Amino acid sequence: MDALTLNIIIFAISAVSTVVFGSYLAKYGDVLASITGLGRLFIGSILVALATSLPELSANISAVLLDPPNPSLALGDILGSNMVNMLIFCSIALIFGGKTVVDQISSSQIYLAALATFMTIVVLVVTFINFSYSFYNLGLSSFIIFVFYIIGLRYTYKLKPDEEVEENDSDITALKAWSFFILISIGVVFSGFFLAYSVDNISHETGVASSTLGIIVSSIVTSMPEASSYIASVRMKATDLGVAGLFGSCVFNVTIIFYTDIFYVGNIIEQFENAHIIATITGLLLISISALLIFLKGNLSGYMKNIFLIVLVAIYAAGIFFITT
Repeated sequence: MDALTLNIIIFAISAVSTVVFGSYLAKYGDVLASITGLGRLFIGSILVALATSLPELSANISAVLLDPPNPSLALGDILGSNMVNMLIFCSIALIFGGKTVVDQISSSQIYLAALATFMTIVVLVVTFINFSYSFYNLGLSSFIIFVFYIIGLRYTYKLKPDEEVEENDSDITALKAWSFFILISIGVVFSGFFLAYSVDNISHETGVASSTLGIIVSSIVTSMPEASSYIASVRMKATDLGVAGLFGSCVFNVTIIFYTDIFYVGNIIEQFENAHIIATITGLLLISISALLIFLKGNLSGYMKNIFLIVLVAIYAAGIFFITT
């Protein structure tokens, strides 16, 4: 068996694993939302978002620890994942009825969507300013991203209205829910490691740029937990949990730049390429328009809600076109 075939098999197994794990994250995340009394918005944006973003975190740290390091793959996966998250948001909504799904989304999601928009703008600003200063092998730009994440998260949950928490009607105990959630999260980490390993090798074998593979291929697969979690939440009539997971993942994904920079020798922000800039701008458009849809949904007809969702799909396709040309 040649090296390319072997790495494609590893990639496929890792991809399937992330999909399976993602569906179970939604199940146990929804139980925890009821058991803890914290609600779907909080659990979705913190626990589910963190857990479903573990493939990105694991894959990106693994990418810069490769020999030689591959920061282009890491950045491409982070920024491409935010694009894919919003593609998941609109495409799955269209598949499950468009207006029906959008109407199930709580208006309080706008706070989380606004934070995701804000954090993407922060990434663009520090990229264009390009602070060259580093301390203890950590770039100032990465540190700024992390600080704004902490501040933004604090104010988001301070400003948002209280959420009505549904009672837990399942027979799953708190211990079982927490245990399975943690075990599944560990499985996601291992899947992310093998994803980074296989995509890096496929890049070398095929000659395709790592930034392109990261944005298009790796980002799609590392976003599969978000997709399967979102689908599961829609089917459980817990759409808020999945949507909070998507927006929360977009917020957490950009902070992965900070965590990745800790392990990268140098300033990872300085490794931004044109493809990464296009991906960031496309992600910003997708997140902000999704936020606008949620904000206006009470005043929009079902037809206009579907138009919004279709426009989001078109913007993603346009972004991929400009990245690959």
